[in-house]
Amino acid sequence: MEILSRMGLTVLTTLLSLLALFLLTKLMGTKQVSQMTMFDYITGITIGSAAAELATELEEPLKPLTAIIVYGLAAVAISLLTNKSLKARALFNGKPLILLEDGVIYRENLKKARLDLSEFLTYCRIGGWFDLSQLQTAVLENNGVISFLPKEKDRPATPTDLDLNPKQSQVQTPFVMDGQLMRDNIQEAGKADAWVLQSLQRQGYANEREVLLAVWDGREKLTVFPGKPRKT
Repeated sequence: MEILSRMGLTVLTTLLSLLALFLLTKLMGTKQVSQMTMFDYITGITIGSAAAELATELEEPLKPLTAIIVYGLAAVAISLLTNKSLKARALFNGKPLILLEDGVIYRENLKKARLDLSEFLTYCRIGGWFDLSQLQTAVLENNGVISFLPKEKDRPATPTDLDLNPKQSQVQTPFVMDGQLMRDNIQEAGKADAWVLQSLQRQGYANEREVLLAVWDGREKLTVFPGKPRKT
């Protein structure tokens, strides 16, 4: 009976830790790992450790819960401070470092970034730059991502360069997902269910149940992905 009681208490503290993490995440704002600053990363690890301790701390669960709340509020306060103060932003988030500029690799900045030449070349290749002579600037951002500015003659051509005026593309809107009509999306787009079904039938689908995903391009095109491979 005591074992069941302790198991039940563990379940409750685990759910409490999940609830605390969810509320703090909503309060702090969500970021991808690649968008985190070093302070965000450290805070996230610390809060995660405290949450794990809360899930298994049966004697005094208020201690790790208090720690989670304090860390979360501190992160929110620092985020507000960095939004208002340039000095605080530089202190907590750091400054971008120029690693390469006009054919010169800045060794001192590589040292500050804790990067050696092999790692720098690896990041260049990952970014699609195998020829460093094509780069005008490479900057290490404060979230650890390296941004590249190619030389003007080596950057991809744009429609403006070619005196072209293509029509602006629109964000695709799902009209069918998992075999179901997304009626709210269809209505907001100014279309009707009948228009979607006719478009599907013109592409060889009997109804929406045969479709995994169908997206509208903002004009008159409906791109359809079948639920099963179609026989040829």
